[in-house]
Amino acid sequence: MIRPRWEWALDDDAGTPLAAALSPAFTTQFDAEEWLGEHWRALASAGAAQARLLHDGTQATPTVELRKP
Repeated sequence: MIRPRWEWALDDDAGTPLAAALSPAFTTQFDAEEWLGEHWRALASAGAAQARLLHDGTQATPTVELRKP
């Protein structure tokens, strides 16, 4: 059985993908979103400005902005 693959692609302020910017792979969208919720501050500190959730390589949700308040 092939499981779905969910992962985050991270971009900088200019929309350029960050080097090695994919998150771990997840088997559910919920797990992927929970991971981003736990790690977005560290990702933003590392230069990520936006995150795109990919489902088997295709963007599945609108882009999420990673802005520190």
